[in-house]
Amino acid sequence: MSNNSPKRIVIFDDDEDILSICSYILEEQGWEVHTFTDCNSITEKVSTVQPQVILMDNWIPDAGGIIATQTLKNDATLKDIPVVYFSANSDIQLLADHAGAETYLAKPFDLDELERVINDVLVK
Repeated sequence: MSNNSPKRIVIFDDDEDILSICSYILEEQGWEVHTFTDCNSITEKVSTVQPQVILMDNWIPDAGGIIATQTLKNDATLKDIPVVYFSANSDIQLLADHAGAETYLAKPFDLDELERVINDVLVK
């Protein structure tokens, strides 16, 4: 990991508790964390940050995580950024596949899982 610029991550979730916990943990590990409580104008939000990883909640307002992820995957400049889809839905694997996300994380998750999933997509 080069020390010239921090690793950037974007979290889309309308649950402030999840945002604050994830931000705290990831900042401790040297991430620059950007959080959004809706996915409106998603391509502009992600383009501005240029993150290495995106965490996407299934129930993000207004369009929802599937449409938000598909929007990113249909954008030529953003489609290669890995998306970690997270949800408490029992069909999370199907939802993540439908959205086109690289992987998924079932809620509730523990922080070790969060770190593992993020590190897995960074290696790819």
